[in-house]
Amino acid sequence: MDEYESHDATALSALVDKGDVTPDELLDEALRRVAALNPKLNAVVLMQEAKARAAIKAGLPDGPLRGVPFLLKDLGAEARAFPSHNGSRLLMNTRYGRDSALFDRIQNAGVVTFGRTTSPEGGIGPATEAAVYGGPTRNPWDLSRTSGGSSGGAGAAVAAGIVPAAHGSDGGGSVRIPASSCGLFGFKATRARFPDGPYVGEGWAGMAIDGFLTRSVRDAAVLMDACEGADLGAPYWAPPLGKGYLAAIARPPARLKVALCATTFGGAEVHPECRRAAEAAGALLESLGHDVGEARPRADHEGMIRAWTKIVACGTALGVRSALAAKDRKLRQGDVEDVTRGAIAYARGVSGADYVEAVGKVHAYGREMASFLEEYDILLSPTLAEPPAQIGRFAHTTEDYEAFRIGPEGVFAYSPFCAAFNASGQPAVSVPLHWTPEGLPVGVHLAARFGADEMLIALCRQIEQAQPWFDRRPPLTL
Repeated sequence: MDEYESHDATALSALVDKGDVTPDELLDEALRRVAALNPKLNAVVLMQEAKARAAIKAGLPDGPLRGVPFLLKDLGAEARAFPSHNGSRLLMNTRYGRDSALFDRIQNAGVVTFGRTTSPEGGIGPATEAAVYGGPTRNPWDLSRTSGGSSGGAGAAVAAGIVPAAHGSDGGGSVRIPASSCGLFGFKATRARFPDGPYVGEGWAGMAIDGFLTRSVRDAAVLMDACEGADLGAPYWAPPLGKGYLAAIARPPARLKVALCATTFGGAEVHPECRRAAEAAGALLESLGHDVGEARPRADHEGMIRAWTKIVACGTALGVRSALAAKDRKLRQGDVEDVTRGAIAYARGVSGADYVEAVGKVHAYGREMASFLEEYDILLSPTLAEPPAQIGRFAHTTEDYEAFRIGPEGVFAYSPFCAAFNASGQPAVSVPLHWTPEGLPVGVHLAARFGADEMLIALCRQIEQAQPWFDRRPPLTL
């Protein structure tokens, strides 16, 4: 089906509305692509074709993406019809008693959900190689490389053309890292833009948020408009949008003041291709009439990262403890991976006072970053410090959780930019603007003031029109 890969999700739904194609035909094509490509990628799991067919037969909601095949990340997005492994052998085949608010909103957009995508255990890594799936998830641009994490399965599935868009989530870059690694668009909205209930009030002290992996800016806009807004009883919510994401991309932003940072925020060098990507993006923004100058935020990045590490370790330990309590047993060998065991051990050394102090540190960091973005509209950097890592580099085979996260070869050395904006809560995005001579995607990262989602996505649409990426395809094909 030629239309399937040459159209984004919004355009496919328009074909459904016109009667040019049916939802069943689109699902047939998605399943054909899973059969052909997933054995090489290991990205799509827990498929529920019968439930997808039943939803079509019952009549899909008349939403903006009616009839489009869709996948949920295998972490969060709780749904009665879609059991989850949550990336962990301990949580295999978890079933839910009710649908999450986010899932309800996704379904009301009219999509045809038929399965889930792989994620690392606990969502704590920049690669997706969870043991519960029997092997690593691979990058369609180079099968020896990771597709990223923790929404690595979503990134691989969208980049390979299995689905035009997929659900993800982002607690430290988990939408933007796969977007950079797979040549996709990945937008992390302002904190609390989307509902977390009813299963949790917030994730990782407010640093985690849901999101989407797409090939076009407008698909991200449509999905975010469909899902935005607090759910009943939410502890807090994001500043209200104006007219919404889709309306925002209808016109370019006013002239913006852009800070270009082609090093880490601490001043360390990054891979030359990542530096080239950021500098080329700066030149592109200048050509579009924006005011671009070199600058980097003065904030306690190291302190934030250490605080982030404590908060995530405690969240991981709580998740395991809750799962064991539900099973009424103790942790057994093989239940969880080594890094998770290390996180549990690390969390034992974090007192209640330490945890509260860490949350306070994250909040202080948010104020520091907010101060910087009072002077600038946009902070431009690479998304990652390197091109996509080799499979195995971030495998969960060490119990030294602290070294895995913040050691010299650890996660934050590889991804020094993304978590800053989970900590600050500010909107941030990875845009696919650069490829290495070897053909590996390298994302460019843009961040804006808290609540300025519409300005940021309008800029992304302007960039997309100036330097389109939609037709770039990985070498892995049908």
